[in-house]
Amino acid sequence: MAFTSPRIHPVPEPTGTPRLDLVQRPRRNRKSDWSRRLVREASLSVDDLIWPIFVMEGRAARAPIASMPGVERLTVDEAVRAAVHAAKLKIPALALFPYIDPTLRDPEGSEALNENNLVCQTLRAIKAEVPQIGLITDVALDPFTSHGHDGLLEDGRILNDETVDILVRQALVQAEAGADIIAPSDMMDGRVGAIRAGLDAAGFTDVQIMSYAAKYASAFYGPFRDAIGTAKTLSGDKRTYQMDPGNGLEALREAALDVEEGADMLMVKPGLPYLDIVWRLKETFGLPTFAYQVSGEYAMIEGAIRNGWVDGERIVLESLTAFKRAGADGIFTYFAPRMAERLAAG
Repeated sequence: MAFTSPRIHPVPEPTGTPRLDLVQRPRRNRKSDWSRRLVREASLSVDDLIWPIFVMEGRAARAPIASMPGVERLTVDEAVRAAVHAAKLKIPALALFPYIDPTLRDPEGSEALNENNLVCQTLRAIKAEVPQIGLITDVALDPFTSHGHDGLLEDGRILNDETVDILVRQALVQAEAGADIIAPSDMMDGRVGAIRAGLDAAGFTDVQIMSYAAKYASAFYGPFRDAIGTAKTLSGDKRTYQMDPGNGLEALREAALDVEEGADMLMVKPGLPYLDIVWRLKETFGLPTFAYQVSGEYAMIEGAIRNGWVDGERIVLESLTAFKRAGADGIFTYFAPRMAERLAAG
C-alpha cells in the first residue's frame, strides 16, 4: 500500500499559534472509545480460545505446577468439571496433555497405545458429560517414553519411520475414545499423511488433523515439561526434529508438505516469538492457522502480573490480540478461562 506524505508546513494563526496544514489526521479515528471500536482491525472473541489442560491419575485432586502459577494438573473427574466450566464460558475446545505415571513409561512409549490410558479415559469422561465441546489430543510419544523424546530412540538417534508407525496407532486409539482433532506435535517427516490414511481406513474420516507444522526447538517449553513430567527425564535435546529458531522459509516447506498430506489446520509453536511465521503460513496457505501461547510465555506474563509489574488484564488481552493481528484463527492459551470470563463481562 502506497502512502503520500501529508503537508506539514506550519501556518501561523492570527494569534501567532502555529497550525499544521494537514489533510490527514489519524488521531481523529482514535478520539473516543466508540470510534476506536468501530475501526478496530483485529478483535478477540471467546471463539478464538482453546484451553490446554493437564490431566493426571487419581480422583478429586488438583496438583499445582510450580513453574506455571495458577495452572494445575487435574484428575479425570476434575477435568470433566473444567470442561463443564469451559462449555458455560462458550470456549470451543480443550487440548489434553497427560502426566503419565513414571512407572508406566518405557523406551517405546507403549502406554500411548493403551486403549484405556489416561488420555482415553479423559476423552470418554468429558464426551459423556459435555459432548458439545471440542477435544484436541496431542500425538507424540514424549509423555509416555522414559527418555522424554517424541519418538523412538536408538543409539542417540530418533527413528522417523518407525515412530510414525506408532503415532498412527496412537491417533487411532485417541479417535476411538472420542478425539475430535488429532494434533501431531512430534515433527516426524510424513506423519500427517500416514495418520490421515490410518484414520480414513478405520472409518474416522471426520476426525480433523491439526498439524504442528512449524514447531521450533524452543527454550520456551520448560514449564510445560515440568507439567507433563519430562523435564528431568529428557536425554539430550530435540533439535534433530524440531525446527531451528532461525528458519522461516523452512516453516513454509514444512507446512506445504502437511497441507499436501491432508492437514485440515496448521499450528505454529511457540506463539508470540514466531508471529511472523503465523502471518506467513496464513498468507501462503489460507488454511485455519493456530498458534500456541506456550508455557514459557504464560509463566513470564503471569509472573510479571503477580509481581505487580504490569496491568494483568490489559497485558493478557494485548498479547492475545497480537495473535489475531498476525492472522491466527485461534490461540491455545492457559489464560483461556480468565479471558473468556472477561469477554463475557464486556
